Parts: sequence; structure tokens; C-alpha cells
Amino acid sequence: MLKRPLLIVPPWINKFYILDLNPEKSFIRWAVDQGLTVFCISWVNPDERQAAKGFDAYMHEGVLAALDAVEQACGEREVTSIGYCVGGTLLSVTLAYMAARDDSRISSATFFTTQVDFTHAGDLKVYVDEAQVQAVEAMMKTRGYLEGSRMANAFNMLRPNDLIWPYVVNVYLKGRAPFPFDLLFWNSDATRMPAANHSFYLRNCYLENKLTRGEMVVDGVTLDLGLVTVPIFNLATREDHIAPAKSVFTGSHYFGGNVDYVVAGSGHIAGVVNPPGKPKYGYWTGPLDGAETFEDWLGRATENKGSWWPHWFGWIEAQAPERVPARHPGEGLLPALCDAPGTYVRIKA
Repeated sequence: MLKRPLLIVPPWINKFYILDLNPEKSFIRWAVDQGLTVFCISWVNPDERQAAKGFDAYMHEGVLAALDAVEQACGEREVTSIGYCVGGTLLSVTLAYMAARDDSRISSATFFTTQVDFTHAGDLKVYVDEAQVQAVEAMMKTRGYLEGSRMANAFNMLRPNDLIWPYVVNVYLKGRAPFPFDLLFWNSDATRMPAANHSFYLRNCYLENKLTRGEMVVDGVTLDLGLVTVPIFNLATREDHIAPAKSVFTGSHYFGGNVDYVVAGSGHIAGVVNPPGKPKYGYWTGPLDGAETFEDWLGRATENKGSWWPHWFGWIEAQAPERVPARHPGEGLLPALCDAPGTYVRIKA
């Protein structure tokens, strides 16, 4: 087992088990099988009690608290990390905050379909202008949170031919029983979002693009991604309509250290959840140097068959190859509370 543990920061707008859908598709299970000690944040499904929880709270009580928990659980101060989608944006913010505070506990970072620059943000931009953000803020003010169904419907409306109309035709019109599909079950298992955090994200990222301009302030610290010098594996997906590959490419240039930019086939979910046992899509690799645009990079990139997962693990193992005996949950200073998937993930929106 690798000595350095892995901390996964999933999106707070979804439940974490997208990376643990079933034994065959589980990235978490596969990572454990490779010899990684895997920790994954399971976010509270917020209600009115968390209305005032903003980005700083998600950083301190989420990512930074998780780093403390990892150290308690296995005695390791240095970790490698993964951030998925908005979880990756939060992880980027945390890395910049930690760099400003000389906190070096995260030794490398992987981002799955993550935007830090929103100049070329995806189709969700159709829902984000000043008037629409004010309307969402007014709606959240009455309850303290945004209902999960509203965000789920917004995502579904981006791809109605795939996520809405087949079920209207086959289930409603033709009376057929819906085909069981783990990904669609996860997609409909929505989470709420606290008012303060959601408003901060919409305004600071989509509306004002403050992070890459060096203008975002979190807990009194003005953030500079250029101070983030740890190795970064930045995964985009070629057909992503939420975090387009072009947007992820642009964001790669704002970090201060070495960035391995990789593009997987397919989209925001299927391109990430592409296990080696049954890979459906390949991936592209190549240096960022000399490529001024995403199209330039893709024209020079090398196409690789199969899943990108083993390629990523090789990147992880090369950084810290030292191994230790297998660890067991609850054997350290942090006792295990219950079996996976825990209790937060069971709370319905």
C-alpha cells in the first residue's frame, strides 16, 4: 500500500457516490485495489441551519478538516488529493489559501472536469447573469438554501434529448417500465445548496471570474493560483458541456507549477467513470508548452486507447512510491463511525 494517502473532494452539489456507483465502475474501489488509502468527503445535505455556510466554511470545515482527519486516521501529514467539478474549484481555492499560509499538507492535486477560469465556461452560463443570480438569491433567502431539484432540472435541461424526452416517450406515453440505470439514479438523487455558498460561487466564479484574476478573497486572504506549485493532473473530457475541455485548458495556465493536462473521451461523467476493465473511451496526452489554444494542443496530442485511470496512477506512484503495510479503517486515532456510505448520503433533498 502506498504510504501517501488520497483525499477526494467531490462536488457539494451532488452526492459522492458517483465515484463508487457499483463494483465494476467504482473509481474508489479501483484506487484501493492499486494500493491507495482513500478518504472521501461526504458533504452534509444542507438545510436552513447551514444557510450562512459560505466558501470559507466549506474550505475550513470540509477540505482542511478532512486533512486533519486523514492525519488522525493514518498518521500521515502529506496527502495527494482529487477534486471533482465544483469540488475541484473548491480544492483549487484551498490550495491557493494554503500556499498563502505556507501550509504544504497537499503534495499534489488531481482535478476532474474542473474550472478555475470561467471565460469559456459551459452551457450553465445560460442560467447565469445578474438578473438570474438575483432571482436565485431571492429564492434562497426565503428558505436559506436552493432545493436540489432546481439544480437537477437545470442540468437535465442542458441535455433534454438524453435526460428528459426518452423518459417522457417511453415511460409516460408508452407505459414502459424505466430501465434501471445507476448513473440516472445518482443524477436524480439531488442535494441542496446553502444560500451563502451558492451565491458566492455564482458571483465570484461565473459572473466575475475572480479566481484567475487574483481578486477572489476567502477568509481574508486574496488568492493567487500562481502560488500553487504542487504537481497537478488536470483531466478534461472532450464532450463536456459543463466544464468544457477548452475551459479546463485555459485554467491550466494559471497554476504556478507543472500541470499534466489530459483529455478523456466522452463527457462530464462518462469520461471520468471509464474503468480499465470495460473502457468505452480513450484519452489524449501531450505537453502544454507551445500550445496557445486547446485546438493547437489537441492537434499535437497523442491519442491513447483504453482508460486514463492507469495513466493517472502511474503519475501518482512516481511522486511517492514508498509503500507500507495495509491499513484498516478505525485502527488509528480516528475511530470508524459506521460502514460506507455513511449517513449524510442517505438524506434526501
